[in-house]
Amino acid sequence: MEDWKSTYRLLTHCKHFFHRRLSPNFDNSKPFCTSGSRYHCSQPSELVKPYIGNYQQEFQTFKHLPVSLGTNPWNTCRNQYRCFASQATIIQRRPDFSTISSEDLSYFKNILGERGVVQDEETLDAVNTDWMRKYKGTSKLMLQPRTAEEVSQILKYCNSRCLAVVPQGGNTGLVGGSVPAFDEVIVSTSHMNKIISFDKVSGILVCEAGCILENLIAFLDNQGFVMPLDLGAKGSCQIGGNVSTNAGGLRLLRYGSLHGSVLGLEVVLANGTVLDMLGTLRKDNTGYDLKHLFIGSEGSLGIVTKVSIFTPPKLSSVNVCFLACKDYASCLKLLLEAKRKLGEILSAFEFLDHGAMDLHYLLCYVEQVLKHLEGVRNPFPSSMHNFYVLIETTGSSESYDREKLDAFLLHSMENDLISDGVVAQDITQASSCWHIREGIPEALMKAGGVYKYDLSIPVEKMYDLVEEMGVRLGASAKVVAYGHLGDGNLHLNISTPQYDDKILSQIEPFVYEWTSKHKGSISAEHGLGLMKANKIHYTKSPENVQLMANIKKLLDPNGILNPYKVLPPSLFTKN
Repeated sequence: MEDWKSTYRLLTHCKHFFHRRLSPNFDNSKPFCTSGSRYHCSQPSELVKPYIGNYQQEFQTFKHLPVSLGTNPWNTCRNQYRCFASQATIIQRRPDFSTISSEDLSYFKNILGERGVVQDEETLDAVNTDWMRKYKGTSKLMLQPRTAEEVSQILKYCNSRCLAVVPQGGNTGLVGGSVPAFDEVIVSTSHMNKIISFDKVSGILVCEAGCILENLIAFLDNQGFVMPLDLGAKGSCQIGGNVSTNAGGLRLLRYGSLHGSVLGLEVVLANGTVLDMLGTLRKDNTGYDLKHLFIGSEGSLGIVTKVSIFTPPKLSSVNVCFLACKDYASCLKLLLEAKRKLGEILSAFEFLDHGAMDLHYLLCYVEQVLKHLEGVRNPFPSSMHNFYVLIETTGSSESYDREKLDAFLLHSMENDLISDGVVAQDITQASSCWHIREGIPEALMKAGGVYKYDLSIPVEKMYDLVEEMGVRLGASAKVVAYGHLGDGNLHLNISTPQYDDKILSQIEPFVYEWTSKHKGSISAEHGLGLMKANKIHYTKSPENVQLMANIKKLLDPNGILNPYKVLPPSLFTKN
């Protein structure tokens, strides 16, 4: 035991940590456009090649024909296309969708008041743009309802007018699912942020969809409970969006997916019907469990307005260790040993490769991930390793849990599964370990362009894709991998100085074909959004996709809810 304890190091106190999706100043950060538009008009057409620059630059890549409120752009444009980030995502605006008129604005102001109808250009610029700065819509209107009844009135009206709608929570998604593709009306749930009830005996929380995840975590912490969901974006993301995307997060290994934690929902359908499924029972076997249709549907079937969720008690003993491994095989063996020896107290098992800890690319623009995260220190300052694993345990007995962890670490060292390691000695050091893992997406964004892929792959094959992608791309890009090894979720990132269609053509469709060939999923937890709507067939059979389309047409016959997302738009083309 002393052999292992002698290797413990204390992590430096983390005084500052900046993650754009955690920061309340995110919406005030410097904007830049990252996608282009393609128009084919009766007058000479203008092509703006999609381009995404690095985070320090600002680009104006959108050029539109002058269209005033209340006019129909289809009088001048026969067809309108949007090209996002590359020619891989090209969609056509549905001509049957209406455009906003002055009469529409009057109706919405009558329902919501002046404050609930947002037309300010600066505000709209922020909500039209996704966190990746990869997708940008042209919506001229955001609505901010405060109740399910107001959402109902909005949708009923929009459905009658065939006005397309995009539900939006914290707008922290990574696949373009929470922003308009064209000029859809944005319906924000941000003002629906009340905690309705909490039962300390059952641990069941009922709240509105606009509650920020971090606020719920803090509320439950004061009550002696924990949210079964934890994300790097918890400071901005909202529970309604989490449910709508079936967000996975850092502790799915311990608490499972939201399909198991969510007990009930209140959802507003496209025609304005308020569907009350807000049950608080752990067991209810009467008929079809309809709430599961909306968990993970990305707002394409209805807008979630309330959530009932089971929350487990907060346990007093938490341990976090950050370990180094020589190869991926050692990571897999370590995972197996952790499941066997830590058992019921294992709550997280994350991994990252040396590329994630050493994000330097060309011209030394970025040296390493830690240098992008002010105040976060390298727990292994004297050397870099091939792989890193973050393990968290959660239990009720500090002495028992620490004894199990020490025995596991000693066994792992003796069997050459780990080559170095640190164990957090307090909550500050534990947070520092987590900040390293959670800060990688921000570091990648600051390194330039990044192509992100969220994949589920059998764990024994997971890193094969990373290695094959590295060989395929060579020196043209840096391949970085990290993710939730405990539940087989790989976050594959290809980092480049700027976005390049030639590089993208080397990545896609190879990454989807490889994942499909190995019986994986092209979306583990981020959803399909706009990015992968046309890629769903790599994971789902034609029969499955058609049934999904039939359900969509049944619940939203006019297709106004989050159009162009989740399912191929071609399935909803009206002849």
